[in-house]
Amino acid sequence: MGFLPISREDMAAQGIGQLDFVYVIGDAYVDHPSFGHAIISRVLQANGYSVGIISQPDWRDENSIAILGRPRLAFLVTSGNMDSMVNHYYVSGRHRTKDAYTPGGEPYRRPDHAAVVYGNLIRRVYKDVPVILGGIEASLRRMAHYDYWSDSFKRSILLDSQADLISYGMGERSIVEIADALAGGIEVKDITFVAGTVYKTKNIEDVYDGEALPSYEEMKADKAKYAESFWKQYCNTDPFTGKTLTEEYPNGVYVVQNPPAKPLTVQEMDAVYDLPYMRAYHPSYEARGGVPAVSEVKFSLVSNRGCFGGCNFCALTFHQGRIVQVRSHESIVREAEQMTNDPDFKGYIHDVGGPTANFRHPSCEKQMTRGVCKDRQCLFPKPCPNLTVDHADYLALLRRLRALPKVKKVFIRSGIRFDYLMADKDDTFFRELAEYHISGQLKVAPEHISDAVLDRLGKPKREVYERFVKKYHRINEQLGRKQFLVPYLMSSHPGSTLKEAIELAEYVRDLGYMPEQVQDFYPTPSTVSTVMYYTGIDPRDGSPVYVCRNPHERAMQRALIQYRDPENYELVKEALIKGGREDLIGFDKKCLIRPRRMAGEGKKVRGSGAAAKERAKRQGALRDKQTQKSGKKKTIRNIHKKKGGRQS
Repeated sequence: MGFLPISREDMAAQGIGQLDFVYVIGDAYVDHPSFGHAIISRVLQANGYSVGIISQPDWRDENSIAILGRPRLAFLVTSGNMDSMVNHYYVSGRHRTKDAYTPGGEPYRRPDHAAVVYGNLIRRVYKDVPVILGGIEASLRRMAHYDYWSDSFKRSILLDSQADLISYGMGERSIVEIADALAGGIEVKDITFVAGTVYKTKNIEDVYDGEALPSYEEMKADKAKYAESFWKQYCNTDPFTGKTLTEEYPNGVYVVQNPPAKPLTVQEMDAVYDLPYMRAYHPSYEARGGVPAVSEVKFSLVSNRGCFGGCNFCALTFHQGRIVQVRSHESIVREAEQMTNDPDFKGYIHDVGGPTANFRHPSCEKQMTRGVCKDRQCLFPKPCPNLTVDHADYLALLRRLRALPKVKKVFIRSGIRFDYLMADKDDTFFRELAEYHISGQLKVAPEHISDAVLDRLGKPKREVYERFVKKYHRINEQLGRKQFLVPYLMSSHPGSTLKEAIELAEYVRDLGYMPEQVQDFYPTPSTVSTVMYYTGIDPRDGSPVYVCRNPHERAMQRALIQYRDPENYELVKEALIKGGREDLIGFDKKCLIRPRRMAGEGKKVRGSGAAAKERAKRQGALRDKQTQKSGKKKTIRNIHKKKGGRQS
């Protein structure tokens, strides 16, 4: 079938005089189902609509948005697979030097707050063409929200972008319903009935059964009001029980959020992933070195979407929802067979998973008819009595994939939820995971080991992780395998003081190596943790939360986890003194660092005078160097970067 048109020449070659939709995207054009723009455009095409792609337009040039002409129905806009601000900046504010979603990894090819900039660019050129936002940036900013990068409280992105609608979450259902309404002659201002959309109105009396959130002005003046509003939104993210929410702005404008779209059935998921994707980046990027992000997904398989894990720092609840949706074995195997015929395939399937790899069904039977619980989580603080714990379906899928001709190994690289794994009384999956699906090391995400911080994170208690570690090592020993665990750890999450940071450093000390992957807490829009960071309030119960906002303290908390790095010495020393833990500075094996100025003392030095002092100095320096070298030997190297990066 070929790629979608990216130029007038392509349109002419495909016999298209005017496109139904022009899709403006912040990423390179990659026609692969791991890219949201590919799914939405192919779904529209399957429903009879023509779609053209404008990738990474020059936002300083109005002509860049007109290269495909005026669309018949609407412009679609997405900033890309990542929030453009997360894509651009480290949590420190330093600009990233590479963009994996741009040809050649070149940075700066999209603007900050790309969805807002693109929306305004379109509106300047085409004043009366409907503009519809989608993707993760729009989805997580659909209502008033805290913006970490400007340290300000922002309006709904719908208003700032001058768009007409937001299709939030996974938009396959809503985009087709919007397209059909526009094609049927309904004006965009009257499309107020589609689940999974956000619109604006001045006629609030027309909103049926709406539930009012605090107004934008109230939230801007009182952070507690924002915490209250967010929790009400969080409790209405379920498609079966969610209500219509309204948010008032000055001048009588209301932003209205309809309940989420219903989850896709297995058959509908199969239909989406069986569409005729080219499964590659556009050939025009070849000369620039291709698109780096493709290598992470080219030989990976999407098994599911949605997550009932409920981690507070993760935005999945707001974007994909808590109800797990899956593809059939047959659909996944068909894709795998197609993958094995690729000339570049070397026999290794890199991943079979999703947000959480070992979730292959809803958490309990009632979810697909009555929705998820508003007042409880499935796994936190401990597994719900109604939780269905069963790895049989996932195990059967992995066995089928392992048995395919040309397949040497099937890896699992997306997250394994270890507390769910520990809740399974049948160890068959655990054993086969260790035997067949790990490449020397398994990455898991305890995030922290202080129960006080884990509670704020929405993660299980420390003892659950420790039981998992023991079981993992026991199973590997039984299998005769020497495989490691690589824990993802997070510093400076709300609730973490220097006391908890030091507690985590002591845990790392006892592990015997220094983790190279440490994530400073990154306050991204629409997470429970970000609300804590901004307001100092836990929105779940209104309790106050300690928040580490000072950049220097954040640096100390991170340095403590990597205390063996010589460059972190002064920060670690300062943190230990401030935390009242000078007992961890010394020569005992339990100490984190040694007192540097004592390195050459306590030894008899031959000779006297300047020469003796110089020898002592050299001996001390040598011991310091040996200590550093010893620590470095224990460091785990070359940790594989998690696919797509973590946004939360």
